[in-house]
This record gives sequence, structure tokens and C-alpha cells, in this order.
Amino acid sequence: MREQFPFAVARVTRRWRKMLDERLKDLGVTQARWSTMFYLQEGGEGLTQRELASLMAIENPTLVRLLDSLEQQSLIERRPCPNDRRARRLHLTKAGVDFMEELTQRASDLREEMLEGISDKDLECTLKVFHKIMENAEKQK
Repeated sequence: MREQFPFAVARVTRRWRKMLDERLKDLGVTQARWSTMFYLQEGGEGLTQRELASLMAIENPTLVRLLDSLEQQSLIERRPCPNDRRARRLHLTKAGVDFMEELTQRASDLREEMLEGISDKDLECTLKVFHKIMENAEKQK
């Protein structure tokens, strides 16, 4: 059973992303782009690129390319940082806010479909297990 666990988590994660990608295809964003938007919204607008890269656990050059494409789609904007002339703070545009509302609704619908028949108690237990796994992983750094 323990041997199957990481593979089961990976399969669920891949399936979730694939299904959500399919549901967001008409919005013209890739998984990398919508996850960047999600992290920006969750982390709080006004993050610097460095802060967002750290939150997403990716390298800054990778994030810069994603941000460039999101900016070209008018979903985000970079604003000067008042305290550091070299830094730029990231903000959602009106189109970005609208996009996130649509993404949130579609993701919520998918989540409910995927969690059908699973009790809140079972979910609570699963989340406790995931949190403990992450806690153990952080000790390994």
C-alpha cells in the first residue's frame, strides 16, 4: 500500500490538471499560465516576481517567461515598486480578475465532480495526511 501512494497522488494530480486544462482551453491559457495566475491571486496581489517564484517553487527565469505571456494577454500588469526601483509588483488586470472568476467557477465545478461520494470526514483525514507528508518533506531540506 505504501509503495502505491506516491503513484496514486501523481495520477490524481495529472488527471486533475488534464481535466481542468480541457475545461479552460477556450480561455486560451496553458496549465503553467493558469497556475501562475492562481498563485498570484492566492499569494496576494502586489507580490514581486521573486516572491511569486518562491511561492511557486520555480526558478525566476521560468516565471519571467510566464509573466511575459500573461502580460501580453492583458491578464496581469507589472507596476513599479515604491520601495525598490529595480523591482516590479504583479497585479491582475480587470481581464485577469474576470479570468480568475471564470477559472474559479470551472475549477469548483470540476472539484465537486471529482469529490462526489467522498465525505468531508474522509477529506479531512486525507488533508491531514498530506500536511504531515509535507511537514516531513520540509524536515529533509
